Amino acid sequence: MFRLIWIASIHIRYFMRRSMPTNVVLDKVRTRKGLKWGVPAMLLAIPYLYIASLLAIIVRDGGPGWLNIFILVALWSALKMLWIGPISLLLLARTRIHEHTQRRDERRAHHASIVTA
Repeated sequence: MFRLIWIASIHIRYFMRRSMPTNVVLDKVRTRKGLKWGVPAMLLAIPYLYIASLLAIIVRDGGPGWLNIFILVALWSALKMLWIGPISLLLLARTRIHEHTQRRDERRAHHASIVTA
């Protein structure tokens, strides 16, 4: 039984990872070219919060209880979108510092080769 649950969770995670819009956006933002889009991507949390609030109202007013699962998914997606802003800024700063260090080391190596020649 445990093995079936484990395998089912692996397949669900794979499906969610490849097809959910927030995961696709997060994968694009985490690239070098996409890091600058992390803060604007935070705005995508607004529709997810709106969807979650609409579903919560439907459930509160007597709708089916299974809609709570979609409320949780919408809230989780909104949190992911909110987190990517600050995280992408930190990753962008780290990447730019790393690139600056590489350029500085290349310049120093070039100047050292000119001086010794």
